[in-house]
Amino acid sequence: MALLPALLLLLLLPLAALAAAAVLLGLPSYNIPPGVNQPAKLRLVLTLLLGTAALGRILEKTGLCSQITFGRYVRQGRKLGLDPKLFIQDLQFNEVPVRVYQPKATSDGPRRGILFFHGGGWVFGSLDTYEKVCRYLSRESDSVVVSVQYRLAPEHKYPAAYEDCLSASQHFLQHLQHYGVDPARVTVCGDSAGGNLAAAVSQTLAGRSDLPRLRAQILIYPGLQALDFNLPSYQQNRGVPLLFRERAAFFALLYLNGDALHMQEVLEGSHIPPDMRLKYRKWVSPDNIPEQFKVRGVKPLRPTDFIAEVYETVKRFCEPNLCPLLAEDSVVHQLPESFILTCEYDVLRDDGLLYKKRLEDNGVRVTWYHLEDGFHGIISLYDYCGFSFPSGKRGLDRVVNFLKSL
Repeated sequence: MALLPALLLLLLLPLAALAAAAVLLGLPSYNIPPGVNQPAKLRLVLTLLLGTAALGRILEKTGLCSQITFGRYVRQGRKLGLDPKLFIQDLQFNEVPVRVYQPKATSDGPRRGILFFHGGGWVFGSLDTYEKVCRYLSRESDSVVVSVQYRLAPEHKYPAAYEDCLSASQHFLQHLQHYGVDPARVTVCGDSAGGNLAAAVSQTLAGRSDLPRLRAQILIYPGLQALDFNLPSYQQNRGVPLLFRERAAFFALLYLNGDALHMQEVLEGSHIPPDMRLKYRKWVSPDNIPEQFKVRGVKPLRPTDFIAEVYETVKRFCEPNLCPLLAEDSVVHQLPESFILTCEYDVLRDDGLLYKKRLEDNGVRVTWYHLEDGFHGIISLYDYCGFSFPSGKRGLDRVVNFLKSL
């Protein structure tokens, strides 16, 4: 990786035209709705991401590095300088890399604690890519934030990311006094794939009597199931950046198996046996989505034939540690107070809505905030390379306000 910057400089000019061509060819197939926040800026961000993907494919074909490695490198961004209001240190909790953010100001008593799990489809993301978000949360909510660098797919398949997040969480909960954290005010938080991990960790810890009980869980446009990729939000937003319907299935398969084989069958729904689909229909169904979220159109789909061979390769999709929406009521009713953020223009919108209903049906208090003009990934883009997305800042401030209420 140390040679990569020099190689990029050498390759940049001859590849720039190819990357631009790939971007221009790809853009027409994507849909940026007029109601989305800052559509022109979003198109520019999408162009950058498509250019990165195009260059990554070329580098992979030349054998210089894989497309995923290149994508991770580009997403790292620049290192931030010292923060005058925070102590920041890199540590390891049970051999899991973490970054701890602690406010420098004196406090009258123990502070809130936040365990933060980053997004990125279990494939991308790092402590550095979420540095701005974690600093903001720590400063604005006056909390100790622990950002967890879990192992990434496809090199490390499920349940590696979940196990790392759980292990780091257990360590933090066992050593709260060392960080000046109130045992009664610890929250798990994550966006996208990180929201999935936060929900799974929260469910696991709910039954533990040997650790402090979590005060809350914060789930920011979480992905919570892989049974149905044809829910209304997946249909309506299938081509809306920054997460397309096909990519949602791609990332889930990469996390589960380390490859994206049978992606088409999973998208069509051929991977779930009829009896299992019937069992989970009470929790994963368009019928549980409020009508107001169907006005942009929902197409009834004919049932697809079940393919047993595909199911054998993806049957762990039915494990709650991977798909928390499928947890039993006996687990869900033990969960702490919850904050769920959803975005209108996001394929994962309905995952959040369905989990909101499950929590409320089990007597769990839920604060729900819906960004009417939001798209997937907008929180981490609230201040991205000079582009500002006010809706993302609005959502992040709602998270801060919720934390302050605890």
